[in-house]
Amino acid sequence: MAAGDRSRAVTGSALDSVPFALDRGSPVPLYYQLAQQLESAIEHGALAPGNLLGNEIDLSVRLGLSRPTVRQAIQNLVDKGLLVRRRGVGTQVVHSQVKRPLELSSLFDDLAAAGQGPTTHVLRNETGSATAEVAAALGIAEGAEVVVLERLRRTHGQPVAFLSNHLPAALLDLPTDRLESTGLYAMLRSAGISLHSARQTIGARSANAEEAALLDETEGSALLTMQRTAYDDTGRAVEYGQHVYRASRYAFDFQLLVRT
Repeated sequence: MAAGDRSRAVTGSALDSVPFALDRGSPVPLYYQLAQQLESAIEHGALAPGNLLGNEIDLSVRLGLSRPTVRQAIQNLVDKGLLVRRRGVGTQVVHSQVKRPLELSSLFDDLAAAGQGPTTHVLRNETGSATAEVAAALGIAEGAEVVVLERLRRTHGQPVAFLSNHLPAALLDLPTDRLESTGLYAMLRSAGISLHSARQTIGARSANAEEAALLDETEGSALLTMQRTAYDDTGRAVEYGQHVYRASRYAFDFQLLVRT
């Protein structure tokens, strides 16, 4: 196979820095190969929101593909909400969908590892009294003092999640400036707290007015929800989280095994 068939550089657009490997001898359709590689570039930040890809004719010439092939690849990503066609402008990156593995990890760390450029805005960082729900999750007395955190997490400048967490008040110091520069779990590890396991429930519901305003969605839009209680290696509950995510920008990714 000619080297040109395996790797083509696209010039004159945001695709300049994106390497392509289109295998014309593969049984995988070329449109699907192109769509997958474009999606990977968006997910890893090589193509950022607002980047223009050029029109279909330009792309077909630059990639050495037929126009219907390019059109089908682009439509695949338009249908996923990653690209949008704008009259007089061309094809533009909208945003990437965060795909997060189901494991005991920090959203901040997962986003950073995926090249998503996470940032955090702390909306609330104060002590309060544990409600019955929080007390039951953390294994403490109702009314006991807890730290209440509310944070808005963004990727590439766009909101992706609203995070609400409760922790036992005496567990560790949580300066706001550090919460805005790193993940909560990294701070727990730095304090010598070794996370061991968690109980987690995933669901979905519609956004209320406050959530919609924070997440740049319309009221009633679909949200993914996650409720988690994390435990350290002594079995102590150290964190109770109730998080909501934009369904248009976030997905959980996990592997299922057959029980034998």
